[in-house]
Amino acid sequence: MGFPRLWAALLRNWGRWTARPGPRVPGLPPMAGNKVPPALASHQPDRKGRGGWVWEETEHPAKRVKGGEDEEPPRKLPKRKIVLLMAYSGKGYHGMQGVSAAGQVVSLKVWLIDDILDKINSHLPSHIRILGLKRVTGGFNSKNKCDARTYCYMLPTFAFAHKDRDVQDESYRLSAETLQQVNRLLACYKGTHNFHNFTSQKGPREPSARRYILEMYCEEPFVREGLEFAVIKVKGQSFMMHQIRKMVGLVVAIVKGYAPESVLERSWGEEKVDVPKAPGLGLVLERVHFEKYNQRFGGDGLHEPLDWTQEEGKVTAFKEQYIYPTIVSTERDERSMAQWLNTLPIHNFSGTALGAADTGAKVPSSLEGSEGDGDTD
Repeated sequence: MGFPRLWAALLRNWGRWTARPGPRVPGLPPMAGNKVPPALASHQPDRKGRGGWVWEETEHPAKRVKGGEDEEPPRKLPKRKIVLLMAYSGKGYHGMQGVSAAGQVVSLKVWLIDDILDKINSHLPSHIRILGLKRVTGGFNSKNKCDARTYCYMLPTFAFAHKDRDVQDESYRLSAETLQQVNRLLACYKGTHNFHNFTSQKGPREPSARRYILEMYCEEPFVREGLEFAVIKVKGQSFMMHQIRKMVGLVVAIVKGYAPESVLERSWGEEKVDVPKAPGLGLVLERVHFEKYNQRFGGDGLHEPLDWTQEEGKVTAFKEQYIYPTIVSTERDERSMAQWLNTLPIHNFSGTALGAADTGAKVPSSLEGSEGDGDTD
């Protein structure tokens, strides 16, 4: 028998031989107790070295961890797929479509450590907050699984004053009749329309220019720092670059008396229509909807619906503390809406604007990055 086969036989039977005193190992003298024979002491195996073996002396004691007791190495926790509810003020940086957000949702894999939200927020500035966390399915993607988005657009109500009034009359208050007119015009956007005139680089016959709007309306006005504001809300399946700002801009032009109401219908046709683009300052991502996901997984007993009802208080508090004050103070300091309103007379609403470039003057603003109203396909 060669040495490798002999060694293997010794290893297979060593435990049985040492289980009782005085075993007889073939070819070796009898021994008492459980001591390893000296002849084998220098040939103890360890599965690390040449050919899978390392020869080492058994006199060296096994290494122990600090504390004097053997401990198993800590097990690595698996990462889990989650979504985070984020809120941030859009001033001072560019990212995540460039607008402020009160209900942005992102998906990622993380280790679910204790107090994870507090630990993440401890590394963020106060105007960027993680408001909630939920477990989701392993293949969930927050962008691809989104059914709809709700945006709001906050603007001073003097934007709806007739063109004969001072362009920035801070004493102006929105009447019930004008609010009704605004909502009637905004409701015209509901349904599926061709919005190629409300974005750039889209032809009238491109299928992706057709977008579905579920609702659009203006809420009751309110006063901040002596200036009256109102919030327009719009929910749609998806939006193109600049689409929401142009939807707001065209309604403002109609209400002020610069454009006829018929321009709305014409803007959905194939001809090129000159549609003004309202400033980006007041645009806020309000909510991301996952209705199909909720129907399929929200009630399966394993996953939570992505509705964020428990976080509504945090969302409202963040808007009141960071987003709305930023819009109000920036509007007062930079007068972005008033400057834009001064450009409306140079737009041509009576005919087509085929081949014409955007006539809107550049409105300087620290929030001018708020250009991406949604998808930019």
